[in-house]
Order: sequence, then structure tokens, then C-alpha cells
Amino acid sequence: MADDRNTPDQNEEFPTGLPEELRGLPEGVPRHDPDDRIESAVIRRLVGNWQRRATVKREEPDLDELFELDRPDYPEQILPFRDHPTFQALDPEKKTRLLSWSWIAYNRHTIMAEQKVANPAFALVMEGEYPQLQDESLNISLAQAMVDEQYHTLMHLNASAVTRRKRGWAMPDHELPISHTAREHLRLRESAEERWEASLTTLAFATVSEISINAYLDLLADDPDIQPINSSTARLHNRDEYCHASISAVLAEVVHDRLDEKKRRFFRDMLFEGLEAFVATDYTTWHRIMDLVGVEGGHEMLHDCQADRNRSRLVRDYTGLHTLIERMGVQDLVEFDWSKSHVAR
Repeated sequence: MADDRNTPDQNEEFPTGLPEELRGLPEGVPRHDPDDRIESAVIRRLVGNWQRRATVKREEPDLDELFELDRPDYPEQILPFRDHPTFQALDPEKKTRLLSWSWIAYNRHTIMAEQKVANPAFALVMEGEYPQLQDESLNISLAQAMVDEQYHTLMHLNASAVTRRKRGWAMPDHELPISHTAREHLRLRESAEERWEASLTTLAFATVSEISINAYLDLLADDPDIQPINSSTARLHNRDEYCHASISAVLAEVVHDRLDEKKRRFFRDMLFEGLEAFVATDYTTWHRIMDLVGVEGGHEMLHDCQADRNRSRLVRDYTGLHTLIERMGVQDLVEFDWSKSHVAR
């Protein structure tokens, strides 16, 4: 790979001036309903974690007291093997453990998306990767979005921590592999020959992530049967992501319009590499969970699911990305089977 990534590409030329949509994101912690005791407890714990280093520890809400042991930690209906006989035949304890590991894996993969894709993409713009795409309001908006992502990371860390405490199972993150999307993003960045290729790869993956995550979060946020702390965490996260989806889509459109044709084509290619990565079921993680839980016949079950082409590949809704492609005016240049995306309701 070329080693010129520490110096800006002075040949980049972007017209100055930004659309109004790129101005102003809300500040602060995730928006919540103060009358919802679980949402309020999650937020107070979130803020309290930040205050511990600087102030005397104050009394904080005990999330453990809000945990309901008889609730599953993750929805069965969005598991890729939910209707397979092997899963259906699991004894209740193993099924509970598998759903808990599913929640831990979901939190870990969400954190990776925030830390390894979204925030690095926002930072690229702020750091001047596109020298003339600079605007004070834009940079403030992106900085606010990056703070949001840090809060989301802490929320999901807290959610995993209380799950471990209440279930009494260690379930360490490091036992799980890096998520499929993070691996694909890293692979494509490492294969880039030019600095701009690596940068556009990160921006493209972040675009796909930020404008497609809402449907998945909705399924967790709206599920009345799973652990209330978990659904509240997803709901709080989701409120910010609807805002991030808007800024990410407009930012991608603005950058695309200011690229030359070679770079536009590369950016579009990376958008669909990102889409393929997000659509794919992360079987590497599921295989590891089968080992951790000790599911007899679990690997065979996953092989059956992988071989079944009639199964939806992941619970995602790509309406937002489809709209972005249309706004870019390149829908006729795209070869992608939109039926690969599916939202199970």
C-alpha cells in the first residue's frame, strides 16, 4: 500500500459552500423520556460514569434492580436459525445462554461500528481529508455526532456489564471474533493503494452503517418481550441515529458530487462493498457462540442455514441507501439485488 497517508492530497478540489442539511446536530446525551424510569436510569448511569473521575461518587440508579431475569436478552425472531429444529430443541438454560451471548455480540459489534467506522469517518472530514469541504457548522455537527457515538459505546458497555452481573456468566468480549463488517472494512483499507482509496472506503462503510442501522435498532427497541434495559438501550441509541442518518447521507452526496469520475466510481463501489458486508450474516461469530454455549449440532445447524438460499441474509432495511443512490443519480449504474435486505416484523 502506498505510504503517503500522512500528508493531505493537495490535488483534491472541492467547491466551497455546504448544504443547509449539514448544519447543526443536537448536543448532549441521547434524548430520552424522563417519565420512563428505565430510560432515565440508563441515562443517569451513563452520565454518572463520566462524573466519577471528577466528583465524589453520588448515588446512582441501580440498573441491576431493574433487570428482569425471566426476560430473554435478545429477540429469538431475528436469529438466523430461529426456526431450525436444533435451536427449537434446546433446553431452556442453553437457549437463555445463547440469547445472552447474542446480546453481548450485538453490543460488541455495535461498538466496533462506532469506534472503527463511524467516528473515524467523521474525523477524516474534520481533519481536512477533503480540504475545501471545511465549514465551522459542519465541524461542530460532526464533533457532536462523535460525542453521541462515544455515549452509545458507553451505553452498550453498560448493557453488557449488567447482563454479565445478573446472569452470573463471564461472557467476555474477547472470546468473540471481530465482526464481519469490521473485518471487511479493514481488509479493503489494507488493500488500498492510495490514501484517498482508504479514506473513501471508511466514508462509504460509515455511510452504509449510519443510514441502515435504524431498522435493526427498531426491532430491539420495539420488542416488548426482551429485557427492558436492552430495549431501552436500543431505543435511546436509535433516536440519535435517525439524526446521524440524515447527516451521513447528505455528507456522502456532497463528497460524491465533488469527486472526479474515477473517485466517484470507487466511492460507489465501496458503498456496495459496505452494503454486502452489512447484509451478510456473521457466521464466524455464530459459530464461535455455538462453541461457547456448547450447542450440540450447532455448527451443522449454521451450515444448513448458510446453504439455504431462501433465508434472508440479515435483518436490515436499505430504503435509506436506495434513496441516497437515487439522489446521487446513479441508480442505473448500480447492480445490486435490493431483495437481499429484509426486515422481519
